[in-house]
Amino acid sequence: MPPTFNLPFVLSVAGAFLTSAVVAAIYVWPAVRAMPRYDALRLLAAFNAFRFLGMNFMVAGFVSSELSSEFASEVGWGDLIAAVLALLSMAALSWRWSIAIPMVWIFNVWGTLDLLNAYYMGATQIQNPGLFGAGIYIPALYVPLLLISHVLAFMILVRAGAEEKTL
Repeated sequence: MPPTFNLPFVLSVAGAFLTSAVVAAIYVWPAVRAMPRYDALRLLAAFNAFRFLGMNFMVAGFVSSELSSEFASEVGWGDLIAAVLALLSMAALSWRWSIAIPMVWIFNVWGTLDLLNAYYMGATQIQNPGLFGAGIYIPALYVPLLLISHVLAFMILVRAGAEEKTL
């Protein structure tokens, strides 16, 4: 049986994506594009360093006790790993480690795939978004912001790589 979707929740998430993309295009992208590469990537990684908030999906009372513990664990631990990778990327960029850019690539790929996996799991396994309880703001608001930040980081990484090849 195909999953059923809660239309108000889907529209809320779509609105958050649209708004995040518009704000990023108008305000964030021009600013980070003008910054030195390491500084721009560090700023975008800093936003993702707060992804430990996803661990709240495993906190009793924060979400419904009916929420799948498998879903909660996968989302929570995936976000914690992304937060740690973001912090390591920030350190590597700050201290200009030789592995800084590869570290950002690892963080950005992991972080993006983790968020897409969480959305896929949520859409196919969670029929009632009310089970997210207080955590509803995470997929409805925070995840769209995070995904847009990953897109911006990919744009900086790819653009810088293309510029280096033309030199």
